[in-house]
Formats: sequence, C-alpha cells, structure tokens
Amino acid sequence: MGTVFKKTYTSPVPKGAEITSRKGERIAKWKSRGGKRKTGRITTGRDGSERVSVESVTYTAKYRDGQGHIVEKTTGCRDESAARQVLAEWERRAEQVRAGVFTPEQDSIADHSRTALEEHFRAYLDFLRTKGTTAKHQRETLRNLQRVSGDCGFGNLHDFERAVFEKWLSLRLQDGMSARTRNGYREAIVAFANWSVESNRLMTNPFSGIPKANQAADPRRQRRALTEDELIRLLDATARRPLLDAMTVRRGKNKGEAVANLSEANRLRLFRLGRERQLIYKTLVLTGLRKSELASITVAQVEIDGPSPCLKLSAADAKNRQNSQIPLRADMVNEVRGWLAERLDAARDEATSLGQPVPVRLPANAKLFNVPKALVKIFDRDLRLAGIAKRDERGRTVDVHALRTTFGTHLSKGGVPLRTAQAALRHSDPKLTANVYTDPQLLDVTGALDSLPALPLTGDQGEKAIQTVNLRQSFLAPTLAPTTVQTSDSESFADKRDAERSDSRAGEGPSAKPTPDTTCQRESPEGNEKKMAYPEGFEPPTSWSVARHSIQLSYGYA
Repeated sequence: MGTVFKKTYTSPVPKGAEITSRKGERIAKWKSRGGKRKTGRITTGRDGSERVSVESVTYTAKYRDGQGHIVEKTTGCRDESAARQVLAEWERRAEQVRAGVFTPEQDSIADHSRTALEEHFRAYLDFLRTKGTTAKHQRETLRNLQRVSGDCGFGNLHDFERAVFEKWLSLRLQDGMSARTRNGYREAIVAFANWSVESNRLMTNPFSGIPKANQAADPRRQRRALTEDELIRLLDATARRPLLDAMTVRRGKNKGEAVANLSEANRLRLFRLGRERQLIYKTLVLTGLRKSELASITVAQVEIDGPSPCLKLSAADAKNRQNSQIPLRADMVNEVRGWLAERLDAARDEATSLGQPVPVRLPANAKLFNVPKALVKIFDRDLRLAGIAKRDERGRTVDVHALRTTFGTHLSKGGVPLRTAQAALRHSDPKLTANVYTDPQLLDVTGALDSLPALPLTGDQGEKAIQTVNLRQSFLAPTLAPTTVQTSDSESFADKRDAERSDSRAGEGPSAKPTPDTTCQRESPEGNEKKMAYPEGFEPPTSWSVARHSIQLSYGYA
C-alpha cells in the first residue's frame, strides 16, 4: 500500500532570518519573496555550515510500480486528499501492468502524458547536449518548440494533434512566412516527438506524416557567386576601406573628402585591420570555410610547414561535427605565413614598449584571424566601396556566406569533378553541392559545347550517299497496296511464280529474274482502252470487293 508525504530539503539560512529556540531546537523565521512568513528548523550541513530544513509545498507519492520497483513521484498536489487520489490511480495502473493488461511502456506513456511540456523540453535539451549539438542549435530548437506549443495550445503530450499543427502552418503561410522557416518549426516538433516515442513518452509521432514545404519553390534568399573580377575589386576595397573611412571628413566644408590627419600609429593599425579583413575574405573564398568555422581556427590548428599544408578544423566547431583538414593552396600558405610573422612582430613591439618579456612565438590558443561578429555589415560596406551590387536584377544577393557559394562555383567552373567538389565543401549530399553551392550563371556552358564530337556534312559525301540509295520500287508494293487509279494483273502470286519458273525452263537461264510491273497497267488487246480485269475462279465481284482488295489477289486489265 502506497503513501503520500511532503518531502523536506535543506537550503542556506536566508539573509536576515530571525533565529529563535523552541523545545530545544533552533528555529529560523523569515519572509519569502511573496511576503509570506516561513519557519524552518536549523541543521548542520555536510560542510559544517548552518542550513534550514524546509518542507515541500506539494505531496510526494511512494508506491510499488507494475514491475515491482519502489518509486517516488511528486503528485503536484497541495491537498492531501487530491494527492491520495493520484496515488490510487497510479496503483491501479501498476496492478494492470502486473496482470498483463498494460505493458510497462504503455504505463510509462500514461505517466508522461499529463506532465507539463516544459518539463519534457528540459529533458529533451539534456538529450541534445549529450548528443553534442551546438548551443545555438539548442536555443533555436527550444524557441521553436515553445512558439509552436504556445500558439497551438499544447500544454502536455496528450494535447498533440496533427490537424492543429497543420492549421498553424497554413496560417503562417498566409502571413508570408517562408518555406524554410516553416520547415524549421516542423523539424523541431517532429524531432521532439520522435525522441518522445523513443523515450516511452508517446506511443506514436502524430506529426511524422506532415510533408515539408518546398523551399525551392519559395526562395527568400538566393545567393550568387562573385566573378573573378568582382573578387579582385572586393579584396582591393577591403584593404583600403578602414584607413579611407578614418580619413574621410564627416562634416564641414571638406565633408566627404579623405583629408583628415592621422598619426603614424593609427595609420599602421588601420592598414593591418584592412589587411586582416582582406585575408579573411580570401581564406573564405579559397577554403570554403564558414564564417564561424574560420573564427574558431587557432594558431595551433595551422599546419603550413608539413608536406600537406592545411587548417585543422575540430569536430566541435564544424557544422557536420567531424574533424576536417582544410587544404591550403601554395599562395595561401605564403599569405598565412606572412600574416603570422606580422602578428609576432607586432606582439614583440608591444612587449618591448611595455617592458614585458618578448615572446618567442605566438600563443597556441591565439586566433588566426579576429573575425568580427559584425562581419556581415562590414562586408556590405566593402561591397559598396568595390562597386558591387548587393542584389542583382534577378533578386540574388551577395553576403559573407556567398563566398562559400563562390568557392563551389569556381571549382565547378574549373572542371573539378562533382565528387571532389563535394568533399572540398564537406557536403553529405552531392545535390547540395550541384544545386545550391554552384551558380550556373558563371559556368561556361557555351564553351562546353566545343567538347562535343565534330560531325561534318560535306557536299561530296552527300552526293555519294544519294547515289547509293536504291530507288527501285519494291516487287510487292503494287501488288499489296493497289489503288483505284493504279491496278495490276489479275494473276495471283502463285500464278506469277509458276509462269516465272516455266520461262526459266524455256531457256532464259537460271539467272533471269522477273521484271516487276511498275505501272500496274497493260494495254487491252482490242486497243488502247484500259479495262478492269477481275480475278477468275471466284464469285462475281461486288462493290465492296472492288473497293477493298484482298492482299491475296492482284488486279490487272482484261
């Protein structure tokens, strides 16, 4: 038989608590944040500090479940009679499990069905952390789940209903929400429901059959790749802009002119800033790294002295959660080596000016580049200085991530096989490489036609081909397909064959061949009048037999 009780727990003595003594025990009195007066017995904690023993507000039930295990679960009830009713329900289900009416999994699902969704969300986030997902993914997932549950009125797992969520998606479509955003909400709730099924919280996933929205038919941000000329202009503008902006006068008669006086130290600092951003863009274009991935690269992850220079990207910082080695081209190796040397010289100069020990090398945990968080806005300003439109006439945009599209497009333009480009971009699906990260506008489709085989059509060959064609009519054509205008002899095939054999025996020679009647006409013995000859040995012809000739008969003139 189970029981209900209020658990006690200890906490630090509240600040400002009044300490009194009652029946030989020390009692603390204080006011809660809500203004209620509370009391608690003071005890000594494991570390020797004073703590106050507090009783839980709700009742906890203790009973034996269907598998014979003693469990303690909070009832969530402040009233003892209500808590006992909850306990009676749990004991009744435990008895049904022991009797084989329910399975332990079904009993577990019944327990979770009335639990608040927020508690399930917290457990799901613990699962995502254990899985190794990023903090950003966890935040976005929780935000999506909370919005869907709030808008749809889902308070617990028992409230999940497919029709309600589908209607919510339909309303968001009417509000103008993009297909990609709607798919994000769908993926969050479907993944959560799948986890609930695996953890015996749901019997089935009610949202599994909801289809994804077609993102290809509803593109909101379609990126384009930069041409080689645009890349050169962008890198040049990026290197000049920090110093140019600092020298540009913002007000007065010289407004808009780059005539401001700067100290040599500021000039050098701004020059290095432009140089660093220039290297950031070039590295993104020549490696295909994402902005966040490049920002995570440290000096220790730069391998430029070995036989295969590369940047070592750790799994924790990669989107696909895999360790990767990003190859570096020879010119990029020289750029990185020169940049690290500049960094070391600057660090040594600073240490010397401050009277500190001069470093021998850069710290291993120092970032290769200081990738600013506002790089997206910085990139837009660099585009304007370079004279590159943010959005083209087709509505396609250029942003920092478009440099990764540029990387994939120029690989394809250079003739790199799709499988190699897929590996360079670290994609799991080649369709993503070919359809999303390759801009077809930069591909030389016209030049690709030159690789097709040559197919000459000269005049001499055409005449020879015409001469080799046999223009003689077929032996069977006039016989099998007579018309009302052109008719043939009344002889049958068998009669003609017998006549040809007799002519051959008469001395025309074995090589003699019958000459086909190409006109299907012959003169009447009485004159030039042509008459229709009907087949002999059959019943008199009718209008039907004249109009539709049998293929077993031939017609001539009598």
